[in-house]
Amino acid sequence: MLARLGSVAFVTGFALSSAYAAECANQGALDSIYCDANGDLVADAPSDPAKLSNPDTLVFAYTPVEDPAVYADIWAPFIEHLETVTGKDVQFFAVQSNSAEVEAMRSGRLHIAGFSTGPTPFAVNLAGAVPFAIMGSEDGQFGYRLQIYTQADSDIKTPADMKGKRIAHTSPTSNSGNQAPRALFPDLGVVPDQDYEVIYSGSHDQSMLGVVAGDYDAAPVASEVVDRMAERGLYDPEEVRIVWESDPFPTTSFNYAHDLDPALVEKIKEAFFSFDFKGNKLGEEFEGVSKFVPITYKDQWAVIRQIQASNGVEYTPQGLAK
Repeated sequence: MLARLGSVAFVTGFALSSAYAAECANQGALDSIYCDANGDLVADAPSDPAKLSNPDTLVFAYTPVEDPAVYADIWAPFIEHLETVTGKDVQFFAVQSNSAEVEAMRSGRLHIAGFSTGPTPFAVNLAGAVPFAIMGSEDGQFGYRLQIYTQADSDIKTPADMKGKRIAHTSPTSNSGNQAPRALFPDLGVVPDQDYEVIYSGSHDQSMLGVVAGDYDAAPVASEVVDRMAERGLYDPEEVRIVWESDPFPTTSFNYAHDLDPALVEKIKEAFFSFDFKGNKLGEEFEGVSKFVPITYKDQWAVIRQIQASNGVEYTPQGLAK
């Protein structure tokens, strides 16, 4: 079943729920309704068994994409596997924005979710999301690169050549589409908003298509997204050119809600780590991926937190909604 999680009054709901702040010796950057007693930077499960969640139907969402219906079909083999392992019904919910996805988990309407790289810290701190897996290769390697694309015949040869140009960023919370460029580009000789005009396209897909159409002079995008677009024939690789690319960043994190029953969490992990990508649509969509790899937010998202800190990012509803 495909349903849709739309926009909600996140800021209002956040203010109301914060009134129930729990006493906690260590919260770090977590919202006041969560606690991090063990210092792993993610919300602890409730100590009161009565507050643990064990729903009959699990709700799963993947990070916002241009065509949710397509991805519901792509994720169908995994959804079926997740149902078999957990013994639960599972619904795929299509989310329209990062804010809607974070609020859905915070409010208890979303139990398992893939959050893209930049929004993951917001999900952790505002929604009690617990990252535990990432897509990887057989040898456990994972990651994507920030790439700058321009037209094949463009006069942009280096990042510094973007001065005075119209450059598409995706959205303020995106890592490769905005946060990383703002943190890394100054050392490459160009400062976003100062040396070039930043235009938010809304997504990596739209940034790339805008470069192809000539609407933007260049765009920083996530390599994994543009690779999948090329595989689906959404643009002609001969029409564009890579100007620069970064070292690898972590890709979409897969998370469970912090208040799920621990026994259910173990079943969810079992489903992820036993899933076989071979011979199904999910494996075909994510080329080079063969399994889910265990990760922790504290370790694998350290570089992302560093980038966001350098940009003055605050993990608040207002910061997420920018």
